[in-house]
Order: sequence, then structure tokens, then C-alpha cells
Amino acid sequence: MDNYQLVLTEHLNHYGYLFGGTLLKWVDETAYIQARLEHPGKRFVTVGMEKVSYKQSVELGSILKFEVNRQARGNTSVTYEVSVKLASHPEKLTIFTTQVTFVCVDKNGDKSAITD
Repeated sequence: MDNYQLVLTEHLNHYGYLFGGTLLKWVDETAYIQARLEHPGKRFVTVGMEKVSYKQSVELGSILKFEVNRQARGNTSVTYEVSVKLASHPEKLTIFTTQVTFVCVDKNGDKSAITD
């Protein structure tokens, strides 16, 4: 699944670049959307991100492309790789990559099996 985000003024830090926490929020949300699309009606919560390492600053007006691919699925969890690229750059430079793991939970917040 691919998703896009436009970097606006409210997404910038005090140096005028994309705030890292905003990027993490978008990565988490994009991976969550993929989990819900693949497993309709299931509830998921984020349990971790593999590694957080920013490869370059992102400026105002940049268009980011989020590419999400499932990496693993267990009985109660699913992991996605999320790559973030500068879609507005001719070479589509990758600026961030991580793996996001979710666990499926029931209405009480207890682990639940993922069944399709």
C-alpha cells in the first residue's frame, strides 16, 4: 500500500524541518491502516518499531511517499516495513525505513488471534 503526505508549516520543528515525532506518527498511522485493511474488523495496537534513524532533513512543501509491505504475521501479531521517500525528488530518495509491529487485541485489550 502507498500513501502520501504533504509537509506543511504545522509539521515543522523550530529549525524549519519536519519534526521527527510527526514522521513517526505518520509511519504508525500508515502501517495501522494497512493492518486494518488486511484484517477487517480486527483491533490492533502498536507494540514496537524496530529502529528509528532519519537519513535526511525534510523541508516545507515536500511530498512524502509511504510504502507499506507486510514482513511477518504470527498468531496474534503482524509486522510491516514502512519506507518513506521524498516523492517530490526526482530520485525518490528514501529518508526513513522501519518495521512496525502490531498485536491484535479484543475489546478488553487482551491479545487475540488474527483470523481471516
